[in-house]
Amino acid sequence: MTVQLVEITHRGSGSTAKILISQGFNCFSWNVALDDGPREMLWAGEGFDAGDKRPSSGGIPFLFPFPGRIGGACFEFDGRKYQLEPGDAFGNAIHGFVLNRPWRVVKNGDASVAAEFQASIDDPTILDHWPADFKIQVSYEIRAMELVSEIRYSNPSDRPLPCGFATHAYFRIPLSASGSAADTVITAPVAGFWELEQMIPTGRILPVPHHERMENGLRLGDHKFDTVFTRLHPEKNGRLQTRVADPASGRTLTQSFDSAFTQCVIYTPAHREAICLEPYTCVPDAIRLAADGHETGLQILQPGEEFSTTIRLQLT
Repeated sequence: MTVQLVEITHRGSGSTAKILISQGFNCFSWNVALDDGPREMLWAGEGFDAGDKRPSSGGIPFLFPFPGRIGGACFEFDGRKYQLEPGDAFGNAIHGFVLNRPWRVVKNGDASVAAEFQASIDDPTILDHWPADFKIQVSYEIRAMELVSEIRYSNPSDRPLPCGFATHAYFRIPLSASGSAADTVITAPVAGFWELEQMIPTGRILPVPHHERMENGLRLGDHKFDTVFTRLHPEKNGRLQTRVADPASGRTLTQSFDSAFTQCVIYTPAHREAICLEPYTCVPDAIRLAADGHETGLQILQPGEEFSTTIRLQLT
């Protein structure tokens, strides 16, 4: 694989972002210019920019047209069965098709960049494993203390497209040299979570235990998560927000997204140098669960139909 990387810069502040075009258009570095010097807000392992690391292990991977897992790496839609490639220890498919493939840059400026991926153009073999062609375009714009991503995906085929989208951002913790990962406070607007068996939702939704409630902030401490949360409730402005706060410095990293995102996966990597707060438009294995009558957030785009949304990261 030929590595293709682009860096964008906010000229007024000096804040930068780096995106790995050749591996899923993954923004793996967002370096914010602060009064006490630049600070990296995202986590990616050493050498991630070489493009040979596991693509879901750092930065901001994009998960599409299915986020999370599909049980047994197979599903049925519109009377046809589809087989996918197993990707985890249980034989489930995981995280879609676009996070590990090269994208095409369609626009590039000093402070912004946009790229796209279309299955029929960029990897036609995908069409053997998914009910319809799809096209996804994402743009990044860096501002002084913000990183804004505009997402648009569509159905260019003549058949219905079942789909869901998510990001898998690794937020580096703590947010300051004087803070600690354990003292980091996470906030998420969640009230329930899906019961999982071998990482696949069973269909049961359970209330979040009191000691893990996050609406008003939870000190991370030694909590461990690999959890699909649901029953999200928005702010007064209708947007949903997650927050990572550093009490030592008073800094807060806020992730804002709209109510089309119906789930939020929270994951604590074993290295404890990051926290993943992942907005999902649908629950993992949504096609099966929807067929069983569950509310999943699954989108079915008709031919020519498209969807767009925005995710905003802001450091205060």
